[in-house]
This record gives sequence, structure tokens and C-alpha cells, in this order.
Amino acid sequence: MPGFSPGVARGIKGAVSQPPPGLPPGLPPGAPQDRCQILPGLLLLLWLPASLARHGPPLWGGLHTHGTPRCYSAEELSLGQVPPHLLARAAKWEQALPVALVSSLEAASRRRRQERPPTGTQCPVLGPEEVLEADIHQRSISPWRYRVDTDESRYPQKLAFAECLCKGCISTKTGRETAALNSVPLHQSLLVLRRQPCAPDASGEPAPGAFAFHVEFIRVPIGCTCVLPRTAQ
Repeated sequence: MPGFSPGVARGIKGAVSQPPPGLPPGLPPGAPQDRCQILPGLLLLLWLPASLARHGPPLWGGLHTHGTPRCYSAEELSLGQVPPHLLARAAKWEQALPVALVSSLEAASRRRRQERPPTGTQCPVLGPEEVLEADIHQRSISPWRYRVDTDESRYPQKLAFAECLCKGCISTKTGRETAALNSVPLHQSLLVLRRQPCAPDASGEPAPGAFAFHVEFIRVPIGCTCVLPRTAQ
């Protein structure tokens, strides 16, 4: 062996040719270890899908993205309630802006009805005194207001929808509306559940009060912004 004395070369050759302890002679070093590392992974890949099919709950716990969704009777779930397996998802809905604003909007609406009759939607005139302590949607040059949209066949049933107050935008010089810019709504995609009549048995005929939940994405207006107007070609 070049670079080593004959005794050292023979020692290195003997060490390389000897298999590690516990390995049967004739197998290259590393082969059994590699097989031992791969075999548990292969067994896990074969066992996991079968185990999930037998024991694992489906995604949404009865609400399927394919096939037939679970059909609930009126006794199992009343109108406005969410299935117990969706409570974790309902907690996330409560954090979404269109849902979180509903309670404060309803409280403000009750106060306004007691103080004065509601006024129509109109583009405001902004001055320094109006924007000192106003919220973002009130001091924007494309101001908007919120209304509560209610749909009994949807969960969440109540969502806060933004409505632009101006067709144009408010000039920062005059505080009045100008047609130099256009106000347009900004939308957010929100996952909701839609209640639809269903048949609890194989007859295919919807039963009174029975319903299933279907996943649906809707576009919710959450604010307004200013854009350049489209020019006629």
C-alpha cells in the first residue's frame, strides 16, 4: 500500500476487510444498517394509511370535501348552532375581522336608534376636527361604514360588510369629494359553512329540518381604497 510501511498496510487492510461486530461475514459494511433504517420507514408508510382509514376522524369531522356530507336532524343541531367537531374552527372565525366587529356594530346601532333616527349613506365632508379621534374608516380619503349582513343559512350567520360612502375620493385640500379618484371596496376571501337540506336515509328525499354543511368561500368587503378612474378608450 503506497505511503505506508508493510506492517501498517497489512493492519489497515485487515481492519477494512473485517466486518464490524455483529455483521455476518460477506456483507459490505453499512448495508445492514441502511436496511434497518429504511425498513421501519416502509412499514410506517404501509401502516399509517390503513390505521387512519380505520380509526382517524375525517377532516372537518363529518364534513367531507368529497362524497356525501353528514346529514343532521333538527334534534341533533338547532338553527344557528355549529357541530361540536367544528368548535375549534369556530374559535378561529371569532378572530376574523368580519366576525369580531359584529357585536360592537350591533351595540352602536342600538345606541344610534335611541339617540336619533338613522341617516342615509352619504359622502362626508372631512375637516381637522372630524379626524382627530376618528377611526381609520372614518378618516380615510375613501371612507366607508360597516353594516351587519345576516344569512340564516350560513355559518357564521352575521358578518360585518364594508360599504364605501363615496363614489369618488375626498380631496386632502378641500375635505370634499372629488371625481379625480374612484372609491372601490377591498375584499377578503372567507371560508363559511352553508346549510342545505339533505336526506338522512337512502331515499334521497330531503327531510323536514334535516340539513348538511357545505364548505363555501365568499368575498367579504372589509374596507375601501382610492384608485385611478378607468378612462374611456
